[in-house]
Amino acid sequence: MKFLKNLIIILLLLFGTSVLGKTLKAGVSIDSVPKTFYGTWRVVAKIDKQTGKSVNFKPKNVDVWNLSRQGDVINLSNPFSGASASVTLNYVDGNIIRFTKKGKYDNKTLTDTVDLKLNGDTFTGINTLVLETFSTHDNSLIQKDTALYILKGEKISGSTITGK
Repeated sequence: MKFLKNLIIILLLLFGTSVLGKTLKAGVSIDSVPKTFYGTWRVVAKIDKQTGKSVNFKPKNVDVWNLSRQGDVINLSNPFSGASASVTLNYVDGNIIRFTKKGKYDNKTLTDTVDLKLNGDTFTGINTLVLETFSTHDNSLIQKDTALYILKGEKISGSTITGK
């Protein structure tokens, strides 16, 4: 069923673009994110694998995520560290969500891609980190390190699946 739905969307995009001569934009509606996604979460991340040995990714991390929405922007903040970033919503299908955040630090770019499955006041998922280091001379890519973390989240505050 999902394959058929995707095929129809692709055909509509191709047909619509050639007939109308317009560029069609596809995107993920922020309104499709379940309300239970927002709130404060205790998140445990345990490394599953990594490439390269030049970066010491933490083997295990316990963190607090505060996920909130202002208009069409989703913000992820950590009340303890003070870190905050807007995230890009890549995919939503019911209680399955993918989002990305990217940060630049000197000559490095860190991209976090989080795939999670909401289950009431908990979630499970994976977090893929990609750390790219660029030359300060010509901005060419020098090194790329990746890590894959297994995530478990537990709601601390915010809406629950029952709306309480």
